[in-house]
Amino acid sequence: MGPVRGWPEAQRDWLEGLRPLQLLGSPCKMNENKPGESQNLACVLCRKNDDCPNQYGEKKTNEKWNLTVHYYCLLMSSGIWQRGKEEEGVYGFLIEDIRKEVNRASKLKCCVCKKNGASIGCVAPRCKRSYHFPCGLQRECIFQFTGNFASFCWHHRPVQIIASNNYGDSLPCTICLEFVEPIPTYNVLRSPCCKNAWFHRECLQVQAINAGMFFFRCTICNNSDVFQKEMLRMGIHIPEKDASWELEENAYQELLQHYEHCDVRRCRCKEGRDYNAPDSKWEIKRCQCCGSSGTHLACSSLRSWEQNWECLECRTIIYNSGDFQKAKKHTLVSANNVGITDCLLEESSPKLPRQSPGSQRKDVLRQGNKYRKDISTILTELAFQIKKKPRRICINKDDIWNSALEGFRNQKFNPVYTIEVTYINENDHFGRDYPGSKQEFLSLLMLHLENSPLFEGSLSKNLSLNSQALKENLYFEAGKMVAISLVHGGPSLGFFSKTLFNCLAYGPENTQPILEDVLDFEVAQIIIRINTATNMSDLNSIINEYCNYFELIGCLRIVTSLSDKYVLVKDILFYQVIKRVQAPFERWQIYNNNGRHS
Repeated sequence: MGPVRGWPEAQRDWLEGLRPLQLLGSPCKMNENKPGESQNLACVLCRKNDDCPNQYGEKKTNEKWNLTVHYYCLLMSSGIWQRGKEEEGVYGFLIEDIRKEVNRASKLKCCVCKKNGASIGCVAPRCKRSYHFPCGLQRECIFQFTGNFASFCWHHRPVQIIASNNYGDSLPCTICLEFVEPIPTYNVLRSPCCKNAWFHRECLQVQAINAGMFFFRCTICNNSDVFQKEMLRMGIHIPEKDASWELEENAYQELLQHYEHCDVRRCRCKEGRDYNAPDSKWEIKRCQCCGSSGTHLACSSLRSWEQNWECLECRTIIYNSGDFQKAKKHTLVSANNVGITDCLLEESSPKLPRQSPGSQRKDVLRQGNKYRKDISTILTELAFQIKKKPRRICINKDDIWNSALEGFRNQKFNPVYTIEVTYINENDHFGRDYPGSKQEFLSLLMLHLENSPLFEGSLSKNLSLNSQALKENLYFEAGKMVAISLVHGGPSLGFFSKTLFNCLAYGPENTQPILEDVLDFEVAQIIIRINTATNMSDLNSIINEYCNYFELIGCLRIVTSLSDKYVLVKDILFYQVIKRVQAPFERWQIYNNNGRHS
């Protein structure tokens, strides 16, 4: 006969089962508690006093009945239903029902911590596992906050299934941007609508709580229906509430303030850009289109406040949208006097649909199909030349640029061999190294290059003119890095402007810059003024005003007709975007033209 459990052990289990019932004290006991004491009270269902809304939901205390409970513990308990209204009991769960559930759970032992009070059970047929909500999280159970609020243990939980795993390297979580292994697990989830979108479970849960049901969606394609359905299935709680930023007091207070700042490149006001003196030449005029840019009247040669003014960004949009002619009261020159092929910023023909930037780029590639085929062939041939024998390169993540420079400049480095990345830490006194991901290294390197002073622009970037970078030969090194990244399967260079891409791929002589490529505000204003000139008198006046500048850049010419303004604009754009940075272009292309065999 086996050993009989003694009275002290049985007594301890019996008292343990009564503990949650003792927490459901009489109403008068709550009046004896001091303010703030409820924060230390334990949840009557899971018996934890942790106050972590992201994990356990809001911790709610009913002062009348001296009852504290986590919202998620209450929602997921198997033997209780919401029979009251939202303001009754605790979230609509009646006090008497909570007491009954605590009593029921006190007889069930948690299969994780082996203590009584397991109020949640797996819904899979024939599965008898019960557990506390925190214990279920610890063992990676799935809790579905929808429908019947089902719970699945670690053996029966739903999983994400993908047809095939073609991902060789780590991919970034699209919320925190830290790299994850692209394999569906409990802690790593994939978007159902975007195959390349991966998330940490913790990142998704925090995002869902902050965004709420109305704003929680795929971070890549903004899909909400399919995305939310899958996330609910995988145990992400999406609360039915407005986003946290919508509930913040005075969150959009700045939208009620008038913009008062001069954004002209050379502000002439001695009092500063924020100085605003109404009814004077130093009064700030806001852009009539966006209202988020401004200028002093004197800084933009405006004679009165009633005179219309648009910022450079809005004026560019007006040009490209085809509405500029309608916005002017004076008549334009007749089409017979304008050379269509020479016009850079002229209106599109009314018989031809206006093309988006994407379709314009496709047209350029169609016209240069021969060059496009050559580029593709070159990359393919170079990729086939890569030998499987790996060559190690040591990279310091905290100094990705300098360590990459040192590695690529090393005489032993040869791009013909497969790159094997090893991460090192200079602060590690033991000199240990760690295996790294080639894809991650190339992605981090291209991201650093995108934000480096070698480029200028916000989204679509062109080469900048940096004398220090020329002196250190960094344009050559950058060209080498981009070439190596492309051949070795690195990320696409999405930050290149169309002009930069065409210039590098087809040559400067086959490239025509556009107004958006000009970052110099004053030069852009000159180009706009030339294009808006409606008669020879205005055009000659502009040329005389900026005669020294045109002579300096080699664009000074005699104009005999109004259509000559388009040739002048074309020359200015070519100088500002391409000829001005000729030295960086030449250094960049040395490796790409002469180093393909290396």
